[in-house]
Amino acid sequence: MVETRKIAAILESLSEFARGSGLFGEVKVLSNRLVASAAASAAPAEYRVEVDGDSIDVGLFMKDRWLSHSIEADLLNTGDDLEELLEEELVEVGYSGPALTIDHYRNDEKMFAFRSRTGIKLTEQGAEEKVRKVLTAYEACFRPLGDMHQEGDDE
Repeated sequence: MVETRKIAAILESLSEFARGSGLFGEVKVLSNRLVASAAASAAPAEYRVEVDGDSIDVGLFMKDRWLSHSIEADLLNTGDDLEELLEEELVEVGYSGPALTIDHYRNDEKMFAFRSRTGIKLTEQGAEEKVRKVLTAYEACFRPLGDMHQEGDDE
């Protein structure tokens, strides 16, 4: 098990990165989770980095069913595969790790989730940099989908 202090330090460093990137709205750390709000979505949505034991999950979460549906509809209309879109963004940011799958479900908080178990262990060398790249790729992957960007926003 990873020390709570180490988890807190990594999440705080990731929050500083997220704030400085200009990609997200409000960024905060809550317990074992980094929450970064989507900057321009039509309804509230948040990107999360969650520490589960010594593993790290990255995802996009929203309460609004229609926002989730707009992403699904966009993928259906274009015929794009979400995991391939994410992989393209991971390549773009220089991520070198295993391909990520994306689970889409409604969680216990009654939020619609698109989540990847990264397989990145907090104890491995370069873990924080890898998570930064996955978070950046997630934002780039989802930003143009559905109503994740309001009309008039730059793409």
